[in-house]
Order: sequence, then C-alpha cells, then structure tokens
Amino acid sequence: MKSFEDLKITRQFINAIEDLGFSVPTEVQQKCIGPIFGGQEVIGIAPTGTGKTAAYGLPLLQLLKYAQGENPRALVIVPTKELVLQVTEKLGELAKYTDLRIVGIYGGIGPKTQMETIKNGVDLVVATPGRFMEIYLKKSLVLKQLKFLVLDEADKIMDMGFMPQLRNILEVLPRKRQNLLFSATFSERVEQLSFEFLEFPVKIEVSPQATPVKTVSQVKLAIANRLTKLNYLKFLLHNPELERVIVFAKTRDTATAIYNTLVNQKIGEIRIIHANKGQNFRINSFREFQDGNVRILVATDVAARGIDIEDVSHVINFDVPMRYEDYVHRIGRTGRAGKSGQSITFYQADDVWHIKKIEKLIGMTIPEDEIPASVERADYLPGEQKQILREVDRRKKIEDPTFKGAFHEKKSVLVKKGLASYSKKKKKR
Repeated sequence: MKSFEDLKITRQFINAIEDLGFSVPTEVQQKCIGPIFGGQEVIGIAPTGTGKTAAYGLPLLQLLKYAQGENPRALVIVPTKELVLQVTEKLGELAKYTDLRIVGIYGGIGPKTQMETIKNGVDLVVATPGRFMEIYLKKSLVLKQLKFLVLDEADKIMDMGFMPQLRNILEVLPRKRQNLLFSATFSERVEQLSFEFLEFPVKIEVSPQATPVKTVSQVKLAIANRLTKLNYLKFLLHNPELERVIVFAKTRDTATAIYNTLVNQKIGEIRIIHANKGQNFRINSFREFQDGNVRILVATDVAARGIDIEDVSHVINFDVPMRYEDYVHRIGRTGRAGKSGQSITFYQADDVWHIKKIEKLIGMTIPEDEIPASVERADYLPGEQKQILREVDRRKKIEDPTFKGAFHEKKSVLVKKGLASYSKKKKKR
C-alpha cells in the first residue's frame, strides 16, 4: 500500500489531505497520480466515490505549483452545475495551503460576475461545456497558456449530448497539452471520445466497469403500483436507521409527488432537486443536505452525479432508471469513502426487463425482498394498470415477434363474444 509521500505528493498538499481526514490514497489515486506526474495521458475508469477528483486534482495542482499570470493553465470540464460547485470546492480544499486560484463557471446565472472573477486572474477553471464556450466567445478567456485538460464524468457528458460543444472546445485549446479522461463507466461512446482527443493514453481501470462499490448492499422489491410504492416509502422513512436518504425518481412530476407526500409525515427535513428548480434553490438544497440539516433529498438523475457526501446511509430508487449506467451512479451516492450503505429499488411488472439488463450490466443478481404485510396495498391509479400491461406486452414482442400480447387476446375474446351475440340476435329475427 503506497502512501501519499510514496506518490511524491508534497507536504503542503499532504497537510490539506490530513485536514480532510485522509491518510491513505485510494486505489485510483495510487494508480493514476504517478502516470499524471510523468506527463502520461490517462483514462481513469473507477466507480463513483473512489476519489477520482483527488486522483487527477492532486498531481494537477502540484504541477501548477503556485499562482502565475492572469490566464488559466488547466481546465476541468464537467457535465452539470452541481458538479462544477462540487469539484471547485474539492480542489479548493486540496489547494488550501497554496495561492492557486480556482474558478468555477456554469450556467443558470448571468456570466458577468464569473467574467469579472476570471479577469482578476485564474490558474484552473472548472466549467460546464456551454458556459465555457459562452465566456470564451465573449473574449474573457485567453487559452494560449493552457497545459492541462480534464474531462470528468465523461460518460455523463456524452449522455447529456455535449459532444458538439466538446468538439468546439477542443478546437480552441492549444494542441500541446496533457489530456486526462475520468469516468465511472467506459461505454463505446466514451471510448470513441477518447480516440478523438487522447494520444497513446494509459487506461487505468480500478474495478470492472459498471460494478457498484462493494460497500453498498443492494435489494429490490416488486411493488404493483405507484400508490403502494408511496405507502412503502413512508413506512421505510419512519425508520430512524435510515439516517440520511436520497430518493431517486424518473421524472420531475414523480419527484414532486413524492416530495408533497412526504412533507407532512413528520420524518425530518426534506428537500427536492430537479431540472425545473432554480439554480440557487438547487444549490441551497444540496448544501443543506450536505451539512446534515436535511435528512431526505428527493432528486431526479440531474443530481445523480452531483452529490458527493460520505454519510448518505441509503439510496431509494422509487423508479428504475431507463439508462442502466444511472443505476450505478445512483447507488454510488452511498457507501462512499469506505463506509457502508444500502440501496433499495422498487420495481413494477413493466420494469422486470430493465432490472434484468441492469443485473447483466453490474454482473450480479440483486437480492429480492418483500414489503411487509402491514404496508397498505393501494389500488391502481386510473389507466395505470393498462399502461403497465401495454409496456410488458411491448417488451415481450421485442423478444418474441410472434407474441400476440394480453391486449390482443382480450380483444379476440371480446370480438368472439360480440359475434356470438350478433348471431343470436340474427336468429331471433
């Protein structure tokens, strides 16, 4: 086991690391720091919560050494505003005993203040792709001294459709630079991205891709409908052992319904984050949850990559995610920094196909559990059961084109009954 001293980290950064309560580098840090110091281009594939930010941040900050000039020498691109704030904060903590200037730029607010901050001098910029290009085109970013580029959460960058903006960014950056790519998964699209801008990279894979962290115990429960899921969620959250919980929903409408249901349950402070919430509201909600003032955070996948908190005890998947990699990112919000956590996933009949795909991706069968008899089994909402059955039929037809479907069979029965009735009426005439 290597120490930070073995990795050639200098005392000022080791002091900052010790202030954060860490003494031993994680596996991804042990494997990545040396090659980055050596000028090697790196692809780092590791589950969330394994210390990827410090894996590239520590060598990057040490190579920058101290504040110099007015223009950025390093750029970190991330997919969301929340991640800009998070990565900027983490790098700031690591650079605590230096004079390095780290600036985060993101959309949702006017660019004027961010441009003024850049004008005062910056060494490292953390940015979302769109806002970076916006400020660059306003001639507020001079890039001729840039020597390092990091793409963090590259799989999410691809999922969110930022490839056109990335290509624009790559066009305006100096060609002579060291490139680093970090991701929780290594899909074909991420691999293609690596071909476009990395030269002879070393690929460092800490564990098999899309494998959840080993400190997270997982369970799934078959629950018939939405109202029964809400009843079981309330039952779970009345248990004080669920100390700090993130509830993930598929859509903002579902997230809002969950939030409204839980608000009056007397189970602790609750906040909600989704794309329709204003930037300041999302930032404040996240920070209250991070500081421990909020017990439950209800979120859509907009927050799946933007939450790095060590003490999340449970993640509850109210809905099964349609992007299977998002399952890994969701449950990776718990069990961080070596601590244990639990993931609980609710699934309906129309989710069974997706659950199988997720289990194939993560290389394991998620253990099955049952909801207690004391939890009320509610009725289906109007039209809900038909929608579920239609989706089940649709998936079965994909796997077996000859499958007629439950609705086809039901329709055939009704047609036969109708014909019989018509025939009787005709005979009477």
